[in-house]
Amino acid sequence: MNAKLKITRIGNSAGVILPKELLTRLRAGVGDTLYVSEAPDGVRLTAADPGFPAKMELAEQIMREDRDILRALAK
Repeated sequence: MNAKLKITRIGNSAGVILPKELLTRLRAGVGDTLYVSEAPDGVRLTAADPGFPAKMELAEQIMREDRDILRALAK
């Protein structure tokens, strides 16, 4: 999908109106958080936290290393 978005004034700030089709593709709606990240050709807008894979890897590492402690706490 390609879309041309116009920057508009929203109070003392600036913003863009996201078309319904784009919100559907992002699986996002009013009140959701979107993430902007650098991309080789500009910026990328996504509903997924780009830092999530690293956080998940850290959580899995902790679960592997502290398996016995976590099992004891689960009782």
